[in-house]
Amino acid sequence: MRDPWVAPIRLALEEAALAPRSGDVPVGAVVLAPDGSVIGRAHNEREAVGDPTAHAEVLAIRQAADTVGSWRLTGCTLLVTLEPCTMCAGAIVLSRLERVVYGAVDEKAGAVGSLWDVVRDRRLNHRPEVVAGVLSQECAQLLTDFFRGDDRECGSGPGTDFGARLGIR
Repeated sequence: MRDPWVAPIRLALEEAALAPRSGDVPVGAVVLAPDGSVIGRAHNEREAVGDPTAHAEVLAIRQAADTVGSWRLTGCTLLVTLEPCTMCAGAIVLSRLERVVYGAVDEKAGAVGSLWDVVRDRRLNHRPEVVAGVLSQECAQLLTDFFRGDDRECGSGPGTDFGARLGIR
C-alpha cells in the first residue's frame, strides 16, 4: 500500500532539505493531481517570509489551488514529511483533498492521528484518507539533524533529538 507513495515522499524530502537555508524547520510537501502529476510543492518558509502560516502544507495547497484554478482539490493527494499540525489539518479538510500521506509522526503537535485527529473528525463534512509512516525514518532523521544543529546554517539554539520525541530512536 505504501509503495506508490515512496517516490512522491522523496520529492517532499527534497523540498524539506531547502528549508534550513533560511533557518526554517525542514518540512516539505507535495500535492499530486488525480493523474499523479505534481501541481504544488513547497517547504516551510515561516522564517524566510515572517509569516506564521507559511507551513509547507499550506504553501503547497495554495500552489495546487492556483494550478488547478479552484480551491477544491478533489481527487488530489498531499504528501508531507511530517504529520500536519492543527492549522494544516484544517487546510487539508477545507481544500477537500482526497488523501494525506505523511512520513514522520509528530507526537507533540500532530493533528492527523497522533495528538489529535482533526481530519477524521466525524463532525466535519469532509474526511480524507490518511496514510501514515511513509519513509518515516528518513523524514524524522532530517528533523533530528536540523534540531541537533548537524544541518543548520543559522545554528542558533540548542539542538534536540526530534527522533526521540517521535519514538523512532
